[in-house]
This record gives sequence, C-alpha cells and structure tokens, in this order.
Amino acid sequence: MSGPGNRRAPFLGRMSLPERNFIAEALRAETVGGILLLVAAVAALIWANTLGASYEAVRGFHLGPAALGLDLSVQHWAANGLLAVFFFVAGIELKRELVAGELRDPKAAALPVVAALCGMAMPALVYFAVNSIGGGSLQGWAVPTATDIAFALAVLAVIGTSLPAALRAFLLTLAVVDDLFAILIIAIFFTSKIDFLALGLAAAGLVIFYLLLRKGVRGWYVYVPLALVIWGLMENSGVHATIAGVVMGLMLRCTRRDGETQSPGEHIEHLVRPLSAGLAVPLFALFSAGVSISGGAVHEVFTRPETLGVVLGLVVGKALGIFGGTWCTARFTRAKLNPDLKWPDVFAVASLAGIGFTVSLLIGELAFAGDLVLTDEIKASVLIGSLLAAVFAGILLKVRNTKYKKLCEDEERDEDQDGIPDIYELDKPEYHLRMAAIHEAKAAEHRRLAEVASGTHAGDDGPA
Repeated sequence: MSGPGNRRAPFLGRMSLPERNFIAEALRAETVGGILLLVAAVAALIWANTLGASYEAVRGFHLGPAALGLDLSVQHWAANGLLAVFFFVAGIELKRELVAGELRDPKAAALPVVAALCGMAMPALVYFAVNSIGGGSLQGWAVPTATDIAFALAVLAVIGTSLPAALRAFLLTLAVVDDLFAILIIAIFFTSKIDFLALGLAAAGLVIFYLLLRKGVRGWYVYVPLALVIWGLMENSGVHATIAGVVMGLMLRCTRRDGETQSPGEHIEHLVRPLSAGLAVPLFALFSAGVSISGGAVHEVFTRPETLGVVLGLVVGKALGIFGGTWCTARFTRAKLNPDLKWPDVFAVASLAGIGFTVSLLIGELAFAGDLVLTDEIKASVLIGSLLAAVFAGILLKVRNTKYKKLCEDEERDEDQDGIPDIYELDKPEYHLRMAAIHEAKAAEHRRLAEVASGTHAGDDGPA
C-alpha cells in the first residue's frame, strides 16, 4: 500500500504555473508559425500545379560559393540551411525539457518518451508491413515516423478547439522527443559518405562554441559567424547539416540562476523562434511541398505500396502507437489519468500527432533522393496522410470541445484579478482574504441597491 509520499500526480493533471506560462508562450508562437506553414504549403501546391515550370526553375536554381562546396539549389538551402534554424530551436526545447521541464524527472519522463518511441515504431512497422506484402521499397520506413507540432497546433487554431494546457503540453513534449529521434534517424540512416576532415573541423568548431558559452562570452557577432562556419563544415562532411543546429541548441544553458528572469537558452529561443516558425519552416514548405496533385496522382498514392505505407503509417500507426504506448505505460506504472479527461482525449491527441509534415517531407527527400518521381509521390502521400490525420483528429476533438472549453475557462479564471489564475491560489490564505473582501464589497453594494429599491417602492405607495 502506497503512503501519501508515494502518490503520483495524475497523468495530464494540472501543471505548475511557471511551466504552464512557458508552454503557453511557446505554443502561441508555434500556432502562428503553423498557420504560416499552412499558407506556405497551399501556396506551394497552387504554384506547382498552375505554373509548374517556374516553380521547378526557382527551387532548382543554384547559388552559393562553389569553392566552399556550397553551390546549392534553393530547395537544398531551404532543407539543409533554413531547417538548421528549426532544429536549433528543437535542440533548445529538448535541453530545457531535460533540465527544467517534463523530462527532468525520469519517472514523469517515462510516459511521453515511451509514447513518442511507440509513436515512431508503429508507423515504421505499418510501412514495413504494407511494403513487405505489396513488394514495395523499404527505404521509406522513416517517413511516417515524424510529428509536426507547428502544423498540428495550426490545425487546432483553425478548428477552434480549446485544448486544456495539459493536453497541449503532452503534445509538445511528444513532438520534442519525436524531433530528437528524427534527428538520430537522419544522422544514422541518411549519412552515406563522410568527409572526416570536414567533420573533425566541425567538431572542433562545436568545442569552441561550447567553451565560449561556458566562459560567459556574449555577443551575436561572435556566435553567429561561428555557427555559420560550423554549419558549412557539417554540410561538407556528408552528415546532414541540421545536426549542427540541434547540437548547438543542446549546448545552451537552460536553467535559471539567481536574479535571472530567463536562462540564456530561453532568451535565445525567444529571439530565434519567430525566425524559425515565421520564416525558416514556411520557406522550406514553399520549396518542398509543391507536388502535382491530380486524380491519377491521388490514385497512385492509395495503390502504390510505398505511398500507401506512408499514409497508413501517419493515420493509423501514429494514433495506435502513441495511444498504446501511453496506455501501457500508465497501466504498468499505476499512473492515473486526470479525472477531468478521458482516454478518448488521449487518442484524439495521438491522432493529431499523425500530422507529419516538415520532417516527414525532409526524410522523404533523403530516402528517395535518386528517384524524383517517387520522391514527389511520397511528398503527396505525406500531404494526404497529414490531411486525413488532421480531419480525423479534428472530428474527435470537436466531440469533446464543450468539455475542453469548460476546463480552459477554469484554468484561466482570475476573479481576484492579480494576474494569477485562481486555480493556482486555492491553498493560499491571502487569496481567500482578497476574495472575501471582493465578495463583502459586492454584498455591501447589493445592500445599498436594495435600500434604494426599497425607498423607491415606499415612495410609490404614498398618496398621489
């Protein structure tokens, strides 16, 4: 029998106020970025399907210093250069989660980590099964394993669902762990030829970057040029250049010292996130999501094993993997679900994680780099699978939207108007004293109004 000290907080229960505020700020930025991402993806599809020749000409245009091995196409710059910024932010998010967020406690971290791992393994197994039966290529097994948090939150913004903070945080934590394993997949499985000199110089640059941080050296004019050099060396090494971004993000300090309102990592993330969400990722989508969508192409997506495996991996594999991993972990660790939520809520969020856009498109390009036709078909399958996952999750979330709104109203209520939601102050005597004073003032006002009304009625009863 467990004593009081051994009780676990409910799974998806109320978060601490600092964590809630940080998550809320991060999710607002991701939601805005996700909407821009949606706009960029739609623009890419319209451009590619109406003026396809100009679209191919622009994204295939090469620029950059050839002497430095950086004469790259616009599409390559977007995938390897701009996404390095995205992965830099992902690295900071991961570091913060490990030292100050949901992943700092191994017991608390077990659930989202296992859920994310199952949410990557199951889509890969679904893809493997479909292509083993259908005789397709197994190269694309990693395509449906990624979750796009910005796109998922944009869908939430569009359908107007008010998810409680705990569910949103669970989705964000899943995506952070998902990003980590996606980075490892890219580094391990999509690195074919390595230039060890360039890789060694990139590693030396990262060591210098780390030492400067530890010495407390400040100034963007020091770190930005060094980061560009490290990125260029990593690009030439044969290892995907986005790895440089995530490693530099992981090096930043994300714990606060006395007198700090923000850690250096949080401060830099606050500065760089708008660049990542508002520019880097949408531009990547603009030059990667443009594929020809016709009746024949859609038919091909649902009949070719490679593309069907991606669609089923995103829609079926993600939902079953995350939900199954979450349920099993909660079951065997005796974690109890927040009584305000139900397991269908977890399944809806798991389905929402089937929106695998940015990283799925990137892995699709890497997996089938030698086959341009199949690459475009894989991209189309990512778009269709993500759309189906979004619609399915949206329907599930809409069913419970009234309940979510009530939970959100309870989380936001601030009757004493001190800037802190009341739900976080129920154990503070000063809060109850403030509320008593507010209610006493209201009672006094109602007594005064009653006396006024009573006097008015008394006057009405007098002689004409």
